[in-house]
Amino acid sequence: MQIQAKSSEAVKLKADAIVVGVFEGRQLSSAAKAINTAGKGALATILSQENFTGSAGATLTLVQSVGQAATRLVLLGMGKSDKGEISCDSFKSAIRQLPALGKSYRHIGIDLTGVTVHNTGTKSVSKQIAKSVQTSLWQFSQFKSEKPHKPALQKITLLSDKKLTTALNSGAKEGLALALGINYARELSNLPGNVCTPSYLAKQARAMVRGRQDSSVKVLSEKQMKELGMGAFLSVSAGSEEPGHMIILEYRGAAKSQAPAALVGKGITFDTGGISIKPGAGMDEMKFDMCGAASVLGTFKALLEIKPKINVVAVIAAAENMPSGKATKPGDIVTTMSGQTVEILNTDAEGRLVLCDALTYVQRYKPSSIVDVATLTGACVIALGSHAHGLYSNDEELAEALLDAGKAADDRAWHMPLWDEYQKQLDSNFADMANIGGREAGSVTAACYLSRFVKGCKWAHLDIAGTAWKSGGAKGATGRPVSLLLEYLTR
Repeated sequence: MQIQAKSSEAVKLKADAIVVGVFEGRQLSSAAKAINTAGKGALATILSQENFTGSAGATLTLVQSVGQAATRLVLLGMGKSDKGEISCDSFKSAIRQLPALGKSYRHIGIDLTGVTVHNTGTKSVSKQIAKSVQTSLWQFSQFKSEKPHKPALQKITLLSDKKLTTALNSGAKEGLALALGINYARELSNLPGNVCTPSYLAKQARAMVRGRQDSSVKVLSEKQMKELGMGAFLSVSAGSEEPGHMIILEYRGAAKSQAPAALVGKGITFDTGGISIKPGAGMDEMKFDMCGAASVLGTFKALLEIKPKINVVAVIAAAENMPSGKATKPGDIVTTMSGQTVEILNTDAEGRLVLCDALTYVQRYKPSSIVDVATLTGACVIALGSHAHGLYSNDEELAEALLDAGKAADDRAWHMPLWDEYQKQLDSNFADMANIGGREAGSVTAACYLSRFVKGCKWAHLDIAGTAWKSGGAKGATGRPVSLLLEYLTR
């Protein structure tokens, strides 16, 4: 899909549909006023007849011309206005209606001249429009015999004053890149476990950077991981016929002297729980246990599109967790890459086992900060539901940066405690620590476990178990937290 800003008037644009804003109380935006004038007051008359009040997110499509050159005129409710300024919530309600137009119209013009969004710049407005439309029209249908009808939309023209076109085009480019990353993460996450294996993720990573000068990939085999002493990671993949892989991607957009920001993603491509096997009901959704890895890969893909002047290293810990005669047993003790020993009391607490070795490994790159992303605990779902990611950090400045990025990207996280009092729950009589801390505060003790492998580093952990996918009739991956991660990195 193409999105381009153009200095023109809504009245003159030839398109399948032109979208203009109407504020609550039938107040016309500048673009709507121009059409009303061209049509000698016809628009105002119709608004009164149709009782269209302009409430946020309301739409009214006119099939006849009332002064515009476009085939259709779409009136988009902007909500309450204070001298043309609307709230962020009203704006979000309004742009949620745009994807529906994309199902029918090939070319849409949008003229929001005279509409400003509270605490939101011009660039951010077009970024949100591009992201909303592109992610909403995305379909996952590659395994369907009958393919759904493809959306008609091919082009969006954003109309504005000439002085704003540069900002609008920049925002649209970033919005499309963000949507590309989100949709890529959703696609990887939705794939079934018999397709999306650790080897498949490695293949995707290689394809992503092939032929590029600004990025590279390295994939560690199980033999290499054994030589590095990654006993925790290998304890998870031990029961599977599918070999595990540690995938390392580097993006170089700045000088070598600039320390990279590090992302680490949990990539359990299917999680049976191992010997501590999960109940059968709902186990199909354990293909989503690699959503952390998918979000990191999606973020990396978006970075390659917008090419910011930063350095980033991304590590994906990819493995299957399966029961077999070779699988790790409850009570087994393994040695991590850091040299610390772990008593594995529950093989279904496997995410932290692959992550701890990945966290140790990524420190070789001397990163400025590390953010790991994982569908780590059901306890986080109980604590926060499906709205906010659980955020843990050993650095307040890093935590605030992630929280602020989440708010700006409408992909929010909630700061959870990481207190020393919880660490005692991980005590083991036989090893340096256990991999679980009991029933209480399960998400907290999982984060406490990870914190033992990042001492001396700025580190944050995002538990996305409640936000990474939806169940029921809307089952599927959400692509979160790509928006948060990209906003954080590009800031």
